[in-house]
Amino acid sequence: MRKMFGLFLSLALVLSLAVPAASANAAPDNQNRKDTLHVQVVLFDGFDLLDALAPYEVFAAAGMYSGDKVTVELVSAEGKRSVPSGLGGPSLEAKSKLDPHQPGIIVVPGAAGKPAGNTPDTIPNLLWKAKQTPLTSMIKQAMDDKEVTVATVCGGSLLLAMDGLLKDRHAVTNPIGMTALGAAGAIPVEARVVEDGPRLVSGGGVTSGLDVALYLVERELGPQIANAVENLFQYEQRGTVWKAEGTAPIDFFKNTAVK
Repeated sequence: MRKMFGLFLSLALVLSLAVPAASANAAPDNQNRKDTLHVQVVLFDGFDLLDALAPYEVFAAAGMYSGDKVTVELVSAEGKRSVPSGLGGPSLEAKSKLDPHQPGIIVVPGAAGKPAGNTPDTIPNLLWKAKQTPLTSMIKQAMDDKEVTVATVCGGSLLLAMDGLLKDRHAVTNPIGMTALGAAGAIPVEARVVEDGPRLVSGGGVTSGLDVALYLVERELGPQIANAVENLFQYEQRGTVWKAEGTAPIDFFKNTAVK
């Protein structure tokens, strides 16, 4: 927890430098430019701060290095409002309502809370509460739009799976939620970042939001911009992005009888 908090403080420092550029990038005029990649980072009550802010900062920095070719904003299903994060953390201001048909990328974070239990502040209950809002129906619209990529971080994939949006789709979540992900109809893959087709990308644990965003920056803008962001953050993208292509490895443990 101390390491994660330290990483969050480091990201917050970069955010203080990047926010002015990001705010300018989020201007409506830029959103209408065809050569601009627009990113919507979704907030819901109890969201995990690092799940949301790590991708936000990566995309904001990419916009800075690319001459405003990336715009990023914080949104919610309900529209402009103050959204409380989990674990009693600070609230962030959603600037506008999620637009599921805005071409670009939508990032869905997970929740921050107790891993299990019956209290309202557990991760499963926070995700279930978010599912009761219009959010997942809006994400379904986005997943049906060929010009939108949906990316999840940590428990964000569980939120989508709870509403059947990941049925028979390859995905990953926090290690403690992999069994639940499979039970909800998804195909769990043990990788840090999983791409199921070009329009669905998921990340594992909380810090994987950096890797998801860096991968998407490299995919959409190229390796030079991604490298510049890595150098700024002093963080290198971790893990091979798993895709359902190429030669599948032999499973030496499948159907192995115990002698």
